[in-house]
Amino acid sequence: MRQSRVLRRLTVVTTALLLVAPLTTAAAAPKPAVPKINWGSCGDAPELKPFQCASVEVPTDYDRPNGPTTTIALTRLPASDPAKKIGTLFTNPGGPGGEGVPFIQQVAQFAYSAELRARFDILGFDPRGVGKSDPATCYPTEAEEQAAFKGMKAFPVTAKEERRYITESAKVAINCRITSPDRLRHFSTANVARDMDLLRQAVGDAKLNYIGYSYGTFLGATYGKLFPNNVRALVLDGTLSPEWYSGSNGERQPVGARLRQGEGASDSYQQFLLECKKAGPACALNAVGDPRTVSEKLLAQLKVKPVVVELPDGTTETIGYADLVAYLFQSFYSSYAYPEIGETLAALSQLATPAAARAKTTPKLPESLKEWNRRKEEYASIGTFLQFCVEARQTGRPLNYPAYVDAADQRAPHFGRFRSWVGLQCEFLGLKDDDAFRGPWENKVKPPVLVFGTRHDPATPYEATRPFTDLWPDGRMVTIEGWGHSTSLGGSKCADQLLTKYLTTLAAPADNSTCQQDRKPFDPLPQGKKQVAGLAG
Repeated sequence: MRQSRVLRRLTVVTTALLLVAPLTTAAAAPKPAVPKINWGSCGDAPELKPFQCASVEVPTDYDRPNGPTTTIALTRLPASDPAKKIGTLFTNPGGPGGEGVPFIQQVAQFAYSAELRARFDILGFDPRGVGKSDPATCYPTEAEEQAAFKGMKAFPVTAKEERRYITESAKVAINCRITSPDRLRHFSTANVARDMDLLRQAVGDAKLNYIGYSYGTFLGATYGKLFPNNVRALVLDGTLSPEWYSGSNGERQPVGARLRQGEGASDSYQQFLLECKKAGPACALNAVGDPRTVSEKLLAQLKVKPVVVELPDGTTETIGYADLVAYLFQSFYSSYAYPEIGETLAALSQLATPAAARAKTTPKLPESLKEWNRRKEEYASIGTFLQFCVEARQTGRPLNYPAYVDAADQRAPHFGRFRSWVGLQCEFLGLKDDDAFRGPWENKVKPPVLVFGTRHDPATPYEATRPFTDLWPDGRMVTIEGWGHSTSLGGSKCADQLLTKYLTTLAAPADNSTCQQDRKPFDPLPQGKKQVAGLAG
């Protein structure tokens, strides 16, 4: 699915942050005109027939509301019971850089309850600079951008690779600055929030109804700061700490390190090993040996020598240490992937063993890893992920990244090193959005706000959930006991029921409520069950 491809791109392309100026007083400017939405067909594909599509123009710079405009692409699944419709439910799938149009077209019909689909039009939009909304690009053509990243690993491991990575990241930043300077200068989440408020008015809603996943929780927090009186209901799942993301907590380290993603992924890795060992034959890794011993030995081997896999068509795939760590991080987004992770590690461990010690049969590499490795360079422009650059604090010390990542690797082996390279390109970009907002983050939204946090989340660690909830006057925190990222989306019937009741009646659960996930990681999937949990973010 498209969102999974976005996640793969994020494992290859690291992004960085810039210290931005305080929010300017755009209120002194004239109010921008509310756009008119002319809904129409989304195309002839049968799967798109239930949806409507449109695009609108919004001010590029809200300080100049009558100046140049930016296109915003939209889609919606109309309410199935228009007579009882409450309004429009806005969504954001995460990122930054997540495309909201394909996300809704892929998941809305089965990820949200029938009652929710009856009472709301469910709307997705590509945020400015992303997807079909005037995307920020860094090269004149996609081919040139792919060529620029050809041969680059998900992250560097050796000192030589680190030096090259820093040099190449600087080159990328220069190209981004040359190709899309105006789009990047107005790319901040605060402007996305302003766009969303115009769209709220355009659909005729007096107040906003919103679900945000991962980065979408930061968008929700920003909207609440700018428009606290325009909120009816907010559901925020997989909390991206505003202080950590923006750097307003004063930490001077890369955003990936600030977000504790290394620690979150390390916890998920330990959980996988634990659940695999408990699962016995259901986890293929147990057939090779102790899961922890086999996995650590494999990772150490791949640091020294990648595995070259011959495919049936005669081509080969090379899987190295960085490839495997990035694959694992992405796969931890959903516990549905745990059985496949076990197969992958088992197959690679046998392929990394000297031929004389192997079993008679050559293990097969799981299709997902072959596909991920083959397509890891097929990404939308890196520019669509550079929102970090224009709105958040950077280190100002790009040559110190090797030291930052060494420290992170000590705290969270494998994954701390990987995620701490996030932020590097922005150190060289030299652009900022003066209308960005970076704190303080205490909110004044009066209605209750529903906040979900998953106990073992690799991308938005659970430890951020309570502080995030406390930013709201009436935050209601719900812990989902389980594994994965943004798991209220199809991962827990309990969470889905709480979400539906809250959005339709505004009756929020008690703070510190708990939900269980519907299945354990190695439980068999019901026949015909679609994987939903872990698609957002």
